[in-house]
Amino acid sequence: MTEFLLPAFLFLIAGVISVPIASRLGLGSVLGYLVAGIALGPVLSVLGVDVIQVQHFAEFGVVMMLFLVGLELEPKLLWAMRTRLLGLGGLQVGLTAALIAAAAYALGSAWQVAVAIGLIFALSSTAIVLQTLNEKGLMKSDGGQASFSVLLFQDIAVIPMLALLPLLATQHVTHEGDAHGGMSLVEGLNGWQTGLATLAAIGLVVAGGMYLTRPAFRFIAHANLREVFIAAALTFVIGIALLMSLVGLSPALGTFLAGVVLANSEYRHELESDIDPFRGLLLGLFFMTVGAGIDFGLLAAEPLTILGLTLGVIALKAGVLLALGWAFGVRDEQGWLFGMSLAQAGEFGFVLISFATAGAILPDDIAPRLTLIVTLSMMLTPGLFILYDRVVLPRYHAAEPRAADDIDRQGRIIIAGHGRFGGVVNRMLLSAGHETTVLDHSSNQLEVLRAFGVRAFYGDATRPDLLHAAGIEDARLLVVAIDDRHRATEMVRHVVKHHPHIHVVARALDRGHVYELWGAGCRDIIRDTFDSAVRAGRSTLEALGMHPFEAERTARTFVNQNRRSMRELADLYDPEVPNHENAPYRDRARELMDEQAEEMRNRGRGAHHEGADGAWARPTLRDQEAARRTRD
Repeated sequence: MTEFLLPAFLFLIAGVISVPIASRLGLGSVLGYLVAGIALGPVLSVLGVDVIQVQHFAEFGVVMMLFLVGLELEPKLLWAMRTRLLGLGGLQVGLTAALIAAAAYALGSAWQVAVAIGLIFALSSTAIVLQTLNEKGLMKSDGGQASFSVLLFQDIAVIPMLALLPLLATQHVTHEGDAHGGMSLVEGLNGWQTGLATLAAIGLVVAGGMYLTRPAFRFIAHANLREVFIAAALTFVIGIALLMSLVGLSPALGTFLAGVVLANSEYRHELESDIDPFRGLLLGLFFMTVGAGIDFGLLAAEPLTILGLTLGVIALKAGVLLALGWAFGVRDEQGWLFGMSLAQAGEFGFVLISFATAGAILPDDIAPRLTLIVTLSMMLTPGLFILYDRVVLPRYHAAEPRAADDIDRQGRIIIAGHGRFGGVVNRMLLSAGHETTVLDHSSNQLEVLRAFGVRAFYGDATRPDLLHAAGIEDARLLVVAIDDRHRATEMVRHVVKHHPHIHVVARALDRGHVYELWGAGCRDIIRDTFDSAVRAGRSTLEALGMHPFEAERTARTFVNQNRRSMRELADLYDPEVPNHENAPYRDRARELMDEQAEEMRNRGRGAHHEGADGAWARPTLRDQEAARRTRD
């Protein structure tokens, strides 16, 4: 038991200490896990822990992650992504594999070995990139969406890669199970028989996900025991991974396919919440094993060669990605995000190296070097994101104003951001007969808008030169509806300072953002979900038996109280101190909450409203009709 508990304790304590420190320094959790693994490496070596075996176990975190990714994707969405999925993703894999294979062949490798090396380095790290993009809030950006499309294609491309590698074998190998040893359903089968078995396994996953999972989960849910449902979810994922392994396919691809099949299931969110904690822990363990598995002896023996090849792979992949991004409209800082985020090798590289080594495709002296290059490139990825944040972004946002974009129509109203918030504002203004100039920084969003006949212009609305091109000098009103709170605040500050004649309506993401926008000079601030939450509260009061008129008056009273308290608390807000640690803010907020609660209770004691003569009277039919119209 000690042999298990001691390494488990070491891994957990290393992650608990290093990840918060790395996150606080802005380095991201992935780099924290990698550093923790490097620090643990010597200790695990002394204890005799087999890091490779632990890594095989931890790779199940990647399997779970792809299952969760699949749950977020409906087949219709995959079809909508086909251009970038096949075009951008296919060209990236093909061009990168060809160029790296050509370089390896030029350095003296046999063509079979060169092709295998090209395939290994054509893949990127799904685990690191997705986790980092989500942590930094870049997943919805144009560069983030392009990266996701390429990663998705790469994950799918692993299937034909695993099928192609055995054809590159330079000598006959007698297989005993799969690449890692163990059971196999395709052992001893010829090519067409293996293909049929593979197709049958994939068909079983699809058919089971479509027709068997719903009744099975429905039956299990009747037990009303959360732990049983969690066990069923794990059984489902592990069973699919096992089936894929038995036919020689990637377990991650099987679970991804199952996730896509279940994307429309009513059990999707329950499965996601049950699997996600295990995914997070195992991914952290996987990154730590990557750090612990670095062969510093080989690195010390050949430092220039290993580091040079690692940087060469990163530079070549980044160059291909930047060129493809430019061709597909992912440019400027979004193009750099796309190129830098996918420039590393990926965790599936370890799987392909192991598979190719067992299949006598890679010589024994090359495999350790490839493994080290893959590991180092993954370790350098957080540094590339830091470089993007601190060098690339400031360069674009602090650049000298360039020539104005070709905006051929300038309205008196400018809307920055046409997402779920700005889109509603724009439709209301257009329906009222106003002309608007819409600016949005997502090419995907613009394609959707143009399909519905909405005029919009591509560009970063936070840039002064683009605002100038949009006619900010002659505009009456600016609606700031972008998702990035920091850039929204800076945009408001710039417009208030340099164009004081403009009335600014700004979207706030939360209470703290309201205070930041207030400090930047905006006086017309709309909280993202506040109005919808007030409507939900009003409906709740009506469901509890309150008359619709009284519920409406209660909601309006609450809104007015909240506005007054927000104005007062804005003067006590300190962006450098959390609200719960800011004593003046905290104390006054509690006083205001008590005052507001008392006022609401006093109003609730009367079931009538005050009439013109000061007496309390029941709502008139006209009042009731007005309340219903307001509600609708």
